[in-house]
Amino acid sequence: MTNRSAPRRHLPTSPFAAPSDPVIKDFSVGDRVSHDRHGLGTIIGQETTGALLVDFGATRLRILSPYKGMHKL
Repeated sequence: MTNRSAPRRHLPTSPFAAPSDPVIKDFSVGDRVSHDRHGLGTIIGQETTGALLVDFGATRLRILSPYKGMHKL
């Protein structure tokens, strides 16, 4: 296997759809959220890097952008 530092480019003649950019969801402190793995939680902090600090009751986790599996309630 080789390590690729740059993503592959999409050829206009390709029969496959071009990869889409991940949708950045808008969350703010105090929002109630649902995470596919961790359950219900509340956003307690937001870092300048885009990471969110979420309190899930038993644990507090730092969720990185693009917040895969997390939805606002």
